[in-house]
Amino acid sequence: MPERPHALFAMTAVNVPQVFPAEVLARLRASVDIDPGVVAEDLTAPGVREALARAEILVTGWGCPRLDAAVLDAAPRLRAVLHTAGSVKGFVTPELWRRGVAVSSAADVNAVPVAEYTLAVILLAGKDVFARRERLRAERASPGWGLVPGIGNNGRRVGVIGASRTGRRVIELLRPFDLRVSLTDPYVDEAGAAALGVPLLPLDELLRTSRTVTLHAPATPETHRMIGRRELALMPDGAVLINTARGALVDHDALAGELRAGRLTAILDVTDPEPLPADSPLLDLPGAFVTPHLAGSQGNELARLGASVAAEAERLVAGRGLAHAVDPTTLEREA
Repeated sequence: MPERPHALFAMTAVNVPQVFPAEVLARLRASVDIDPGVVAEDLTAPGVREALARAEILVTGWGCPRLDAAVLDAAPRLRAVLHTAGSVKGFVTPELWRRGVAVSSAADVNAVPVAEYTLAVILLAGKDVFARRERLRAERASPGWGLVPGIGNNGRRVGVIGASRTGRRVIELLRPFDLRVSLTDPYVDEAGAAALGVPLLPLDELLRTSRTVTLHAPATPETHRMIGRRELALMPDGAVLINTARGALVDHDALAGELRAGRLTAILDVTDPEPLPADSPLLDLPGAFVTPHLAGSQGNELARLGASVAAEAERLVAGRGLAHAVDPTTLEREA
């Protein structure tokens, strides 16, 4: 049996057993020589240096230290970074690409629960579940059955902003329902939208015509506060804004104004800052349903991230290309 390449965990230590439960860890260790008792939270720590010097593969995750030139100088054998989460922007540096180190991410896998969460809240919001629950709690009386105009998911218009991994999966999950879905994305053309089975609209038109708007764009200088006062004013009365992407995409002060007026409602799994200050109006306004960044992988979903990386390690050892390689030329416009 060929010698397994040396690998090292580089993440917050508490995450290792959650992302790699016994059966997933066993699968990873069948491909690489990795010690779950040695986890590098600090790649400059004396006890880590020997393992780093031998490492051909870094298995990274939340809390991974920045992989700068000094770290890479201490890892002369490194040839791949396999990340057990989504974005690698927080720790990858240009030096990694210059040295020809391959990088893989489990972003595709992490998009699965985010899209599932989004699907669930789109359907619930279409039934006005969140507002009607608040009314029931306040009035202790049913607001009526079948008598509320404008609600329901039959033919409801849903606008998807961003054909990211999650955005594309949301479009796929919405396909079986009687919804009219449209897309806006500056990097998608008419043919690309047609391949996804949805019409491509300019942002303003999508906002004007959608009863539900769901955000799946990355946080970049171009998308910072892309949903501000002007954009919110374009949305029709009673529309719902859903954000499971990045909090910086939305002007929260402008959104709070629309929520106070009762004109719009919002479902926010991400905010800016995160978490929100204790006195943020978004935590109290009845039109806001805020969850603590839980749409991504949680609980038993974490093992799916580890399994994705174990599969990438198998491909690497077998001499095949990585299935989820990160492209440095498109990294800046990804989440």
